[in-house]
Amino acid sequence: MKLVHITTVPETLGFLTGQVGFMGRQGFEVHAVSSPGAGLDRFCSREHIPAHPVEMTRRITPLRDIAALFRIWRLFRRIRPTIVHAHTPKAGLLGMLAAVAARVPVRIFEIHGLPYLTASGLRRRLLKWATNIACRVSHRVLCVSFSIRDLAISTGLCPDWKITVSARGSVNGVDAADAFNPARHAPDSSHRVRTRYGISRESAVMGFVGRLVRDKGLVELSAAWTSLRDEFPGLEWLLVGDAEPHDPLPPNVLAQLRSDPRIHWTGWVDDLPELYGVMNLLVLPSYREGFPVVALEAAAMGLPIVATRVPGCIDAVEDGITGVLVEPRDPSVLAEAIRNYLRDPELRTRHAEAARQRVIRDFQPARIWHAVKAEYLSLLQKRGLVSPEQSAAPIAMPGWEERAS
Repeated sequence: MKLVHITTVPETLGFLTGQVGFMGRQGFEVHAVSSPGAGLDRFCSREHIPAHPVEMTRRITPLRDIAALFRIWRLFRRIRPTIVHAHTPKAGLLGMLAAVAARVPVRIFEIHGLPYLTASGLRRRLLKWATNIACRVSHRVLCVSFSIRDLAISTGLCPDWKITVSARGSVNGVDAADAFNPARHAPDSSHRVRTRYGISRESAVMGFVGRLVRDKGLVELSAAWTSLRDEFPGLEWLLVGDAEPHDPLPPNVLAQLRSDPRIHWTGWVDDLPELYGVMNLLVLPSYREGFPVVALEAAAMGLPIVATRVPGCIDAVEDGITGVLVEPRDPSVLAEAIRNYLRDPELRTRHAEAARQRVIRDFQPARIWHAVKAEYLSLLQKRGLVSPEQSAAPIAMPGWEERAS
């Protein structure tokens, strides 16, 4: 059985780390299709699968999109996949249409988020149209969160019988047993990180991890920081991520992020666990999310989270239990939520412990891998490609909770 994952950009493939190897061990021959780049080569080399570069743009570009569609169709005709699993709106549209034309037996589109929610005008209509078409021509739509599933149904993007959430949600879960287990990191790693970025040993650290764009709420977080920095002279801000030309931050906000000596902008960093290890809380003031992986990573590392009450975030954070949810685009309520954590270490500890235990309980990667495998086998069985006995799949990987704790 040949399984093809197709994404618009190579970075999205990183969300499938571990899952690809798992599917290989279950007997699938896995391939990856994405725009060319070092990220595609690294991922496929690490996961030991073939890479198939096809140039795709994130934006709607009709002539280039038609050319990409033809190249993907030709690729599918050559490798003849049994399953095509497409991710993100553009790859979803092109991948599903090419799979129809190539008569691929099983077509799956996975919604990681709904970018049209914060778009406007023609771009909003095109993004919504692309997602709707991908949903229509797929056999099954997977969704990373229950709130996004509800939204996709209520807005007419997808009928309720076709769309489902794997296990408890998220793309791939989080490895709280090893990679994101604070107990498995060297005691001096926090000191090394603080020294590297010039953070005082005594300082409290507010963290942000993600793309540095408006959609992530950085305009409001910068305003909240301005109101907090004088009140808490021992507070510093660790800012992890890269600025992007799409949806750029205002020049004055970028200038503040670059010039404030108490803001430590790391750029993108591969080894995130050690950065979470120096934070006292994570702040994620997004306007939209699908299911924010950084919220699960931070929770696994024992951090409370301040996030916005928007689809995606409401799945990742239990308000008043593992973190605090605030209304989006409001710097004053955002600052107050951060302030409450800084003033109350006991509250931070209580929410942090609950956050880690929730990840261990609900978001182990193996649970999601088995749920996705079960979807594959169910669809294959409906098309007579596997027997009912083969479609039975276990739900969890024994021993994971013990290793995590």
